[in-house]
Amino acid sequence: MSIANSALPKAATGISGLDEITSGGLPKGRTTLVCGGAGCGKTLLSMEFLVRGATELGEPGVFIAFEETPEELAQNVASLGFDLNDLVARGQLALDFVLVERSEFAETGDFDLSGLFIRLDYAIDSIGAKRVVLDTLETLFAGLPNPAILRAEFRRLFRWLKDKGVTAIVTGERGDGQLTRHGLEEYVSDCVITLDHQVRDQTWTRRLRVLKYRGSGHGTNDYPFLIDANGISVTPITSIGLDHPVSTERISTGIARLDAMLGDQGYFRGTSVLVSGTAGTGKSSLAGHFAAATCIRGERVLYFAFEESAAQIQRNMGAIGLDLKQWAEQGLLRFHNARPSFTGLEMHLALVHRAVTQFAPSVVILDPLNSFITRGNELEVKGMLTRLIDFLKMHQITAMFTSLTRGSDSLEQTDSAISSLIDTWLLLAAVNTGGERNRVISILKSRGMSHSNQTREFLITDQGIDLLDVYVGPGGVLTGSARLAQEAIERSDQLERHQEIERRKQDLERRRAILDAQMTALEQEFEAQQSETLALIEREQQRQEQLLLNRASMASVRRADAVNQTQEGGA
Repeated sequence: MSIANSALPKAATGISGLDEITSGGLPKGRTTLVCGGAGCGKTLLSMEFLVRGATELGEPGVFIAFEETPEELAQNVASLGFDLNDLVARGQLALDFVLVERSEFAETGDFDLSGLFIRLDYAIDSIGAKRVVLDTLETLFAGLPNPAILRAEFRRLFRWLKDKGVTAIVTGERGDGQLTRHGLEEYVSDCVITLDHQVRDQTWTRRLRVLKYRGSGHGTNDYPFLIDANGISVTPITSIGLDHPVSTERISTGIARLDAMLGDQGYFRGTSVLVSGTAGTGKSSLAGHFAAATCIRGERVLYFAFEESAAQIQRNMGAIGLDLKQWAEQGLLRFHNARPSFTGLEMHLALVHRAVTQFAPSVVILDPLNSFITRGNELEVKGMLTRLIDFLKMHQITAMFTSLTRGSDSLEQTDSAISSLIDTWLLLAAVNTGGERNRVISILKSRGMSHSNQTREFLITDQGIDLLDVYVGPGGVLTGSARLAQEAIERSDQLERHQEIERRKQDLERRRAILDAQMTALEQEFEAQQSETLALIEREQQRQEQLLLNRASMASVRRADAVNQTQEGGA
């Protein structure tokens, strides 16, 4: 979420998410009221405000406690990794405990905060403090017989803090019908933050809300927040605009033939992918292929599993040729395994938000979404997933969700009704034909790319997922044994046709050989007759020539004249 910065000077809190919600931090040089019930995190938030300021922002701080001693405070926040004693020793933090005894007020009848001003002024000047926390001022009301006097002193205290130029936090207990029990919000009007600890379906979730922020824009929703070993983390859960960055880069699904169905290149980076289908259709296997392909590229994968342990997933994927364990050992794959009932929806969102921020993955997998669904909470789940998808898209993280579709429902429908938020939707199904259940995959939609409209059968083998060619038999698309049987019949028919063709080819060759032989014989007969005829013609020519010679010889013997010779020759 991004909110335009205001001209109002801000003091960054250093608390993850809170600065984003407040558009830069708390009002600098002013007082902020943090109120809430017992156990909601007021003291921890205030202390982290001081610690982060001292260690990360170069602003020393003073913590004035009215309920816990410095030793108790140091012990309480040590689990967050905060070493208060070290900060005190280095002059970055000052701790002071003010004990309020009701009996002292009753004996003297007088009360003012002058002593507190003196102690606070000394602590601020001794370390050059820029930040101050008063936790909790309402303790003073418990021992004061005249609240009117204390209210006047509060006004004077808050004015003094503002004149001192320090950024202050005052904590207060939540009241009935008002923010605090004694109306502190009347005096602290610049910024008010409420903390709450809500329960739903026997699951508790901490929430934060910026109720008021004078002079600055801010997030106005209830925001879930975590308290763990890293301190407080607030999750901005509202997107104010569809201004996500868009990438044209394509990344592989891990299955070459599925990439081909998706325009020969796979998914767009930074988009959301939904894999839905009935039980046993291979949704987790598809997610495993995508995780492995991402790790092979040297990119990180964050895998949230809500039904199986990391060891079980690694074993199952190993059976289909995917060694996810090696990627986990190399630090490219990180599993987060937890039951959905572990915490509420908003807290799950906060957990995902923190894990993504810490690990900086390229791909996030949630398997499966249905684990969050209970009776009547579909809209809440959709809201949570909407915010999660917005968050991941803002960081150009490709998200894959798996969703179990019940067999009695329409396959082209999800329990969480998030299909409109999804960029690419893969539908897996089991087709029951001939007493067999055979897996098929189809692409219901994939925004921004041309994609296959085929329903493809696929096998899960020891080498992974294998997509088969589409096979259409006489009765339509065939799968499984029916496909194998029909293929066998067609192979037999094809063999028979091939043999018939070969037989006909051989017959033609035989006929051609006979014809060639006949033609050769005819040619030989023709040549013989031609030779005989030419010889006859030649003999006749020789006979005629000999006859002429004989006549000429006879004429010479008879001494005939030329005329007679000619006549005799013509006779």
